[in-house]
Amino acid sequence: MAAPRPLLLPLLVAMLAVVADVANAGHAKPLTPGWRVVHDNHGKFTAGPWKPAHATFYGGRDGSGTTAGACGYKDTREQGYGVQTVAVSTVLFGDGAACGGCYEVRCVDSPSGCKPDVAALVVTATDLCPPKDKWCKPPQEHFDLSMPAFLQIAQEKAGIVPISYRRVACAKQGGIRYTITGNKYFNMVTITNVGGAGDIAAVSVKGSKRVKWTEMKRNWGQVWQTGEDLTCESLTFRVMTSDHRKATSWHVLPADWKFGVTYQASKNF
Repeated sequence: MAAPRPLLLPLLVAMLAVVADVANAGHAKPLTPGWRVVHDNHGKFTAGPWKPAHATFYGGRDGSGTTAGACGYKDTREQGYGVQTVAVSTVLFGDGAACGGCYEVRCVDSPSGCKPDVAALVVTATDLCPPKDKWCKPPQEHFDLSMPAFLQIAQEKAGIVPISYRRVACAKQGGIRYTITGNKYFNMVTITNVGGAGDIAAVSVKGSKRVKWTEMKRNWGQVWQTGEDLTCESLTFRVMTSDHRKATSWHVLPADWKFGVTYQASKNF
């Protein structure tokens, strides 16, 4: 058989490539707006293993001095977290990646410090315990609980107690909430009331008109930023938690949305 003419070789190669793409189409992984592979991780967040650490407390008996902090929350009481909160050490904080995550904590191995016969406590990470605190220096995993939380499992006079902790799912009422501050040239979106893993690994936003899917950057904690002009458009947000599960809040902000107003989606994780 005569060899294919040189001009036909590129055509044959192209045809084979198309056939291969079609054959693999059913197995291809979809991509996020930032071209990262989407992990098909369905179902619910599952609790992690128990680990050892220590716990102290900060703030007042009523939780004063603990309702804001390094996660960007303005007031944890108003935003649904109450004072069942914790400032985690640098190793756990992860430059804000831990914000919003939930932990089950129990006091152990301290008969004089632990309160007897009490249930484990679930708290949300809302702040950073600074490394200048000797207990929070790397590589230590430490929990600086709000005082009301600490007193549920330990005696105040103990000051510090050994604990066991594990990551657990965050149980939330209602949908994810979004609040935009800043201005049309620099938008900062605070995301709260996140269920499931509770923390946030990535956020994208899409407008109903000119704004295409745009990845946002973490400004600090649970505050995400973009320089896109988001005004005068209905906005949709896609949130991905650390376990790669995603929730899309379609048109959660109306076209006439306002800065400083909180809008709640109909769904959560």
